[in-house]
Amino acid sequence: MSNPGDLNDAPIESKAQLVALLADGAKPQESWRIGTEHEKFGFVLPGDHSGREAYSAPAYTPKGIESLLEAVMADGRDWQAITDHDKLIGLKGQGDHKGESLSLEPAGQFELSGRPVATLHETRDEMQAHFDAIREPAKALGLGFAPLGFQPLWTRDAMPIMPKSRYAIMRRYMPKVGTLGLDMMTRTCTVQVNLDFGSEEDMARKMRVSLALQPLATALFANSPFYEGKLNGLLSNRAHVWTDTDNARSGMPACCFDDHFGFEQYVDWVLDVPMYFIMRDGEIRDVAGASFRAWLEGKAQPALAGFNPTMGDFEDHLTTVFPDVRLKQFLEMRGADAGSPAMMLAQSALWVGLLYDPATLVAAEALVREQDWSVYRALRAEVPHKAMGADFPGGLRGLAKRVIALAEQGLRARGLGEEVCLAPLHTIADGGPTQAEHWVERFNGAWQGDVRHVFEEAAI
Repeated sequence: MSNPGDLNDAPIESKAQLVALLADGAKPQESWRIGTEHEKFGFVLPGDHSGREAYSAPAYTPKGIESLLEAVMADGRDWQAITDHDKLIGLKGQGDHKGESLSLEPAGQFELSGRPVATLHETRDEMQAHFDAIREPAKALGLGFAPLGFQPLWTRDAMPIMPKSRYAIMRRYMPKVGTLGLDMMTRTCTVQVNLDFGSEEDMARKMRVSLALQPLATALFANSPFYEGKLNGLLSNRAHVWTDTDNARSGMPACCFDDHFGFEQYVDWVLDVPMYFIMRDGEIRDVAGASFRAWLEGKAQPALAGFNPTMGDFEDHLTTVFPDVRLKQFLEMRGADAGSPAMMLAQSALWVGLLYDPATLVAAEALVREQDWSVYRALRAEVPHKAMGADFPGGLRGLAKRVIALAEQGLRARGLGEEVCLAPLHTIADGGPTQAEHWVERFNGAWQGDVRHVFEEAAI
């Protein structure tokens, strides 16, 4: 979302401007970078003497998420406060950390949006530095953090609410368009990697390959088998939530698989996704359900009366669509549960390997085209339940081995020794358990049905 001071108030005079906005993201290969974002749940540590229940959700305040942001900001690093109606809702990196930010998801899920870096080794170091930076301040507040795909214990009503105006609009709107949108907002955590493209053709190829293979990523990175303290037969509750959040703005848009797909086709899809909000005079205005396309065409809509569309409005609107791969001036891979640091690094490695070496990308496209696009859509519906056991022609583990081998090929072509980051995925493809299956085994065995142990064992 645009900050008030950053809002691009240039008027939109034609759709061509919107297409050009996306096209301007193209970069030469030597300028391609890796941006990794990851979320995690906070929890109250045992032994806290403030009257808070162990493993309950930390509130915004007191001794909660706001205090942690303040402590991180005071640790000597360069951070600029991000506020919403004078409430601290995030930090923006300055100086050596320019491009990095800390932000809050609707129920206080704590997110690092990493700066664009050149190598996966830098991604690993940035991730570790982040965990080191928050661990002691969090402990001083009686808090811990665990990266899991879905909140394993708490009910939706037990989740705290962060003071972000955008999220208030979404909370009102979500129940109108799906049954699980509020769960998506409050009880899910993900890891994603943001990657560059060199041209419209390169973008389209990367979109087709990565969108088709997101269900495989969901299976490999499944890490959410619990629902309110119990097993409920799912291995990725997070992915299941996305099947009925708001299907008009999520999933696998059919246009992306068209042989003629490009920036204009994506813009057309985005324009028909209902709006959430616009920013005016530093305030978020609720226009949920309004049509951006109708607004551009000058058609009367009560919520937008008196306002003309700007490029900043469209930039904000781009952030309110949630396909499994999202296009802005880069591509966001969005299909994986948050997980262990090694697995979150492996998620970035998988996509860098597949997409950043041109020869490997061509081979990956040939691989995915062996099946009709409908096969991947069907796989998306099945992997929340079965993960690597989902039905796929020739077996999903067989597909995984081929895809991971290509990713390794792509990383070797970079010549940076990054292929080691794929090691956890080789183990799963060879028959090892997913993270979710590991937790199921612990729940049924050593934990004796007490899911609270997952907070200790998954903690960063």
